[in-house]
Formats: sequence, C-alpha cells, structure tokens
Amino acid sequence: MNKIYLFGFYIFQFIVKYTPNFILRPVLNFLACLIYIFDKKHRKIIKINLDFAYGKSMDKKEKERITKKCYKNLVYFLADFIENQGIKKEKLEKKVTFENEEVLENALKNKEKIILITAHYGNWELIALSMGAFFGKLTGVGRALENNHLDNMLKKNREQFNIEMLKKNGAMKGMIQALKNDRILGLLVDQNTADKEGVLIDFFDKKARQSHSTALLARKFDAVIVPAFITTNDYKNYKITFYDKITPVKSDNIDKDILELTQKQSDAIEKAIRKKPDEWFWFHKRWKNQYEEIYK
Repeated sequence: MNKIYLFGFYIFQFIVKYTPNFILRPVLNFLACLIYIFDKKHRKIIKINLDFAYGKSMDKKEKERITKKCYKNLVYFLADFIENQGIKKEKLEKKVTFENEEVLENALKNKEKIILITAHYGNWELIALSMGAFFGKLTGVGRALENNHLDNMLKKNREQFNIEMLKKNGAMKGMIQALKNDRILGLLVDQNTADKEGVLIDFFDKKARQSHSTALLARKFDAVIVPAFITTNDYKNYKITFYDKITPVKSDNIDKDILELTQKQSDAIEKAIRKKPDEWFWFHKRWKNQYEEIYK
C-alpha cells in the first residue's frame, strides 16, 4: 500500500510541477470532485461533524458547499506543499500577508517566550514556513508519515528557513528546550486526544478533549500563547491573522489554571472556524472522545 501511495504522490507531483497554471487549476478542481464522489467514508464524517457543530442553524445547502470545499482545500493544500519545496523568501513574501502581526512582533520585542498555536485550518503548513522566514527561529511538532520516503520529503519541506521539527512521540523534551532557547514553539492543538493526554473543554457548545501540553508549558515557562490562522480566497494569496495573545495566570489551583488556558485556546479556534468554516479540516473525528456513538 505504501508503494501505491508513493506512486500516486509522484504522479501528482509531476502534474503540479509541469502543468501550465491555466490547465492545472481545472485539473485540481476535477481531482477534488473525483475524491469527493468516491470518498464516502470521510464525506460521512464531515456531515456528522457539521450536523453536530451547527445543527439546524446551518442549512443543508451550506453544509454541502463546505463539504465540497473541504476536498478542494485538501487537493490545493497538497499542490501548494509541492510548490513550496525549496521556495525562496522573496516568493513567499509575495504569497503571504499578515493581519494584526503586531501581536507577535510586540511579544518578540518584549523578549517573551512564545507558543504559537493554530489548527488544521487553511494551509497550516504555510504558517510554519512564514514564521521561520519572517519572524525568527521556530520549532514545530508533527506526526511522522508511515512511508519513510514521503516522511523525509515532508521533513525537508518543513525545515526550511531554520525551522526545527520534532516528532510527536516524545516531543516534550524538545519543546522545553525550544522555549529555553527562545525559539517560537508552534503547535497544532485542535484534534481529539485520549483521556490521559488532554482535558475536557467546550467546543461548539459540546464537550471535547484537547491536549493541555500547551497550557502546561505556558504556565511553567511564563510563555504567551499566540493564536494564528491562515485563510485564502483564491489558493494563490494567503493571509495569516494573529489573535490576541493568551497570557497564563498562576494561582494556587494548577488544574484550574490549565483548564482555563486550554479553554481559551479552544475559544480562539472556534472563533476562527465560525468566521470562515469552510477552511477547517472537518475530516477529523473531533468529538470522538466524548461522543463516539455519533461516528458509528
């Protein structure tokens, strides 16, 4: 199966690299439509998630539009990943703009330790590249791919502009070292976790479990948490928006502090999703920890 995935990736890579843009975009749109038609499994998960999050407050037509957009986002996300291999800073600068960047700039100016959080939202890989290229050294955490060749390719692409990537398993030691070395620590914090790996927070007025490692680190090292999310309207130009920083509060109740910090992160993610819901990765079983039955 790994060989099939690798072969498919090489074909896709060839198409992206050597197809003229005026032909490439229709091809990518067609691929997105094709995957949407045949991928019944994930199409069902997206429907369940949207129904669970929005209920009747969002009509079926809008949910269907978002579902189709999810597949289009995925195809263009992969295409952009290929295009960004070895990208020059000048080209990246033309591709990405920033909103409220003073939130991050002021934290850097004040020499605060920074944990940048985002979600599987928009072209999230482009956030890491942009942080490394324009704001300073960044350490990120990512899950290794099963295919070693593809994993090495992913690692090489992610580690441009002095970006350091840690494997998710056993990453805590590296994250601590990153903060000690005054590197920006970048984390994706929007996915479901096991009971022992997170705390229960409210997400779209439903209980969900979210990793509390960001809150633990922020509290221990007095680091500010800066939420950032990336959006696009044309898959050519991208905007990264920084939200107000979250400053840890230390009280005598550590558990309460950690829960509040984690909830504030979840609130920032939900705010971004509600603003532009078709950018989020609705494929993931976000509420599985507490509502496993809805996915059966």
